[in-house]
Amino acid sequence: MTTLAHIPIVDIGAPGAVDDVQRALTESGFMYVRGHGIDPAQIGRAFAIASRFFSLPHEHKTQFAYGSVEANFGFQGIEGESLDPNSKPDLKEAFTMRNARAWAAQAERWPDPEFRDMALELYDEGLAAAYRMLAILGASLELPSHFFAERHLGENVTLRFLHYPANLPTRSGDQLGAGAHTDYGSITLLFQDDVGGLELLGADGQWHFAPPVADAVVINTGDLMERWTNGRFRSTVHRVRPITGTRDRYSIALFVDPDSAVQVECIPSCVRPDAPARYPPITAGEHIRQKIEATHG
Repeated sequence: MTTLAHIPIVDIGAPGAVDDVQRALTESGFMYVRGHGIDPAQIGRAFAIASRFFSLPHEHKTQFAYGSVEANFGFQGIEGESLDPNSKPDLKEAFTMRNARAWAAQAERWPDPEFRDMALELYDEGLAAAYRMLAILGASLELPSHFFAERHLGENVTLRFLHYPANLPTRSGDQLGAGAHTDYGSITLLFQDDVGGLELLGADGQWHFAPPVADAVVINTGDLMERWTNGRFRSTVHRVRPITGTRDRYSIALFVDPDSAVQVECIPSCVRPDAPARYPPITAGEHIRQKIEATHG
């Protein structure tokens, strides 16, 4: 295992992957992952379809507007979300697709059939990779191999296409592309283009740039995984700076979060007499709803 900018690079197909993953998520909460099995060409096609959609006139994009926190599906424009509820709105636009497979037949929700098909293909490939990662996490926590997979059937698995236009005017010097936040659920898979912009708050209290790495997916653990593991696997604060220069930034995130009725409580292997449970039980749906509502005012 090597490290770039305070973030480990892990090949989950290599010997020792369980130990490497466990070390990365304990020390950083983030890692670059190779051996994930997702076709790079598929990722490229998804970026192309996202870029094409975001290049359309705003009036066209709003035909597919984000309707409600409950649905968590659709287009949000610049300043449509504040990932840091205590700061200025984010300088990004997004197309969010919660439980994408469940909406596949509802043509009115999708910009066009090609967009839908590309999104669903990446959703499926990403979720398959996530299940491989969740099995590794289960092994490191002395859990049955199916423990996490059967709690993440898709109800709150969410694909997001994200666009950060370059050189947008800001309300103040502290307005960000994506405000400082932690992710809400179990794990996130992030695909970056080569523009970059992601920063992590390190254990040293400093912000560290997370540059794109060829053929690697960024994977991090979120709030509910931190609760499951009694703080062992970190939910790390991260942000995106406003994009400068001549090129916009695009990224794609797959948030792999538990189904709403799943009760999240500290896993027995993470609790000891000298490390009692730090978090009370909570249902995944309750936690996720609270977090999304806070970011939408």
